[in-house]
Amino acid sequence: MTNIRTILQRAARDLNISGSPSPRLDAELLLMHFLKIDRLHLCTHPERELTEEEAAAFMQRVERRSLGEPVAYILGEKEFWSLRFEVGREVLIPRPETECLIEELLRFYRPPGEGLRILDIGTGSGAIGVVLARELPAARVGATDISAAALSVARRNALVHGVADRMDFFQGDLLTAVSGNFDIICSNPPYIPDVQYGLLPVGIRDFEPRGALIAGPDGMDFHGRIIREGVHRLKSGGRIFLEIGEGQRDRVEALFREVGGYRDIDCRKDYGGTDRVASARKDN
Repeated sequence: MTNIRTILQRAARDLNISGSPSPRLDAELLLMHFLKIDRLHLCTHPERELTEEEAAAFMQRVERRSLGEPVAYILGEKEFWSLRFEVGREVLIPRPETECLIEELLRFYRPPGEGLRILDIGTGSGAIGVVLARELPAARVGATDISAAALSVARRNALVHGVADRMDFFQGDLLTAVSGNFDIICSNPPYIPDVQYGLLPVGIRDFEPRGALIAGPDGMDFHGRIIREGVHRLKSGGRIFLEIGEGQRDRVEALFREVGGYRDIDCRKDYGGTDRVASARKDN
């Protein structure tokens, strides 16, 4: 038998040796989820005993983390926009900086979003589309992904968060599976250049879906396609919002200008000061 204090110390030590940047936090998150307790219980009951079976099962999770597997995949969930989303290795783990895309969109479109038709391209876990359906309850949200497995995850998240009746899911490459025009097109597309893939942290490179990360020699393949196709699929005055990577602002803005038909081209920084969300409006 071992208690919470002892096993946390052991887990944090093992994770520190394996190179985790936050060994104690990782250990606490894994243990709270495994025991189904909150942080208050964790802190106020350090002498709680674990059975040998519980200790062994928990340390198996610690071993997965020590091999680089992201905590979110081990837990099977990730918080985004203060909501919990199911995640697995079929989908990219939602990042806090992607919330900036939603914030920027909501700067132009306020609830209830009556009559709006929105398209979330490459939806993955469905995080963007689900949040928009919740924030704009009178809007209709379409979500596309080339991966059937990812769409299954997105559908389950839509059900959990009560918006499945206002979302439509389409399997296909970018806009190929959807018809009609939209008031809003948004996406967090892949934007890692091919040559940088091998330099990514192990937790990303070895566990997250490659197809949701890399985007050609300069990381712009998907942005280019969405911008070129999007101008024909936006309603007059409709807007497009794209998450971008560091150093990509100038090239994305140039793409908008080269394609033509866009105005009010802009870029919003994330809270770390990095250019993060490129946007434009279709000319009337």
